[in-house]
Amino acid sequence: MQPATQAWWFAAVRLLGTVLLGSTVGWLFGNTWGGLACALVLHLAWVLANLFRLEWWLRHRSYADPPDVGGVWGEIIAQIVRLHRRKRFHKQRFVQLMRQLQRSTAALPDGVVILNAQREIVWFNRMAGRLLNLRRVGDLGMRVEHLLRAPEFVRYLAGHDFSNPVTVRTTSGEDGFLSLQVAPYGEGQLLLLVRDVTRQMRLEAVRRDFVANASHELRSPLTVISGYLETLAQEGGLDPELKGPVAEMRRQAERMTTIIRDLLELSRLEETEEIEGGVPVDVAALAALLRKDVLARPVHPHEVRLRIESPLQLVGDEPEIHSAFSNLVDNAAKYTPAEGSIEIRWWADEEGGHFAVTDTGMGIPPEHIPRLTERFYRVDRGRSRATGGSGLGLAIVKHVLQRHGARLEVQSEIDAGSCFVCHFPPQRLVPAQRALTSATG
Repeated sequence: MQPATQAWWFAAVRLLGTVLLGSTVGWLFGNTWGGLACALVLHLAWVLANLFRLEWWLRHRSYADPPDVGGVWGEIIAQIVRLHRRKRFHKQRFVQLMRQLQRSTAALPDGVVILNAQREIVWFNRMAGRLLNLRRVGDLGMRVEHLLRAPEFVRYLAGHDFSNPVTVRTTSGEDGFLSLQVAPYGEGQLLLLVRDVTRQMRLEAVRRDFVANASHELRSPLTVISGYLETLAQEGGLDPELKGPVAEMRRQAERMTTIIRDLLELSRLEETEEIEGGVPVDVAALAALLRKDVLARPVHPHEVRLRIESPLQLVGDEPEIHSAFSNLVDNAAKYTPAEGSIEIRWWADEEGGHFAVTDTGMGIPPEHIPRLTERFYRVDRGRSRATGGSGLGLAIVKHVLQRHGARLEVQSEIDAGSCFVCHFPPQRLVPAQRALTSATG
């Protein structure tokens, strides 16, 4: 029999004994009920005394020993002692885990901020406080966009695509840069990761300056070389054996000129900020012009279709938009066989405007898609060089789209073709009538 059951049997026997003893004593004195009542009063007093001892010990259990009581009361006290020990054990484990968590987060080289569903700061580690100038008490419960008011971050936080981080300048007076990335978890909660990328950004600036300066310095001698090669090719007395090498040198010089031109354009795009306004661009007319350029090639896909599904026009820098769209169409034309087809599509919905170029070329392996917009990155180096590509077209497209608050989406399947889609925000779209008024006004 378990101790608890024995205690209850003992309590029942004690109560029955008290009743019998009180009744017997009352019968001896000629008042059975009076004796029973006295016995029950004494038993109740004993119960109340034990209850008082238990309550006093519960209030002072941090330093007082538990009362030494037998029976049911002793079993109750023993259960409380076991629960208290278990609670203290789990509390100590929880405190240890919290201390380890605090030590680990304090040792992180990156900042961590926990946000609730209302974008309010719930907790942040020491590095986040240093990088974002957060105060431990005053900033808890504040909305993060009220403390970090960089427009790029506010737009990033309001969106739904957190796959890529956003880079902003530091809130302090120092000329620094922070990389911010959000990771959703739980029920609407967000984990904000903060990293100091000042050194990387400065190295990137040095690299851009070097490329821009080197490209600028190479342009003049390359122009001279191209001029002499052109003159040499037109020379009537040129040895026939030299005509082939001269023609190849001219082709390589033209390719180098194209690379330098693209490098200078890319450097210019990287050094300029996002375009706030612009002029209305008739995307339908631009798409028709690009289709005409493809059909004018000596070798081109047999079908180049246009799908214009929206009359809305795109506000931005017209030469840059033309360059980005032209690069996408040019790539599709280069890598689509003569028996293939290209489709140029423009449409708009509640999410904004979308320009897509779809081809039936050889496709792109999925492992290459994340790196397509890197400088000089080639999926097939031999074929890219044969088609005369510089490896900078998609990098230019990415930076043009970033300057217009847009993004590039790439979908591809091996031996089935590729689809490059430019997604523009709704504020970049205007009706054709409004565009005409803006242009003439």
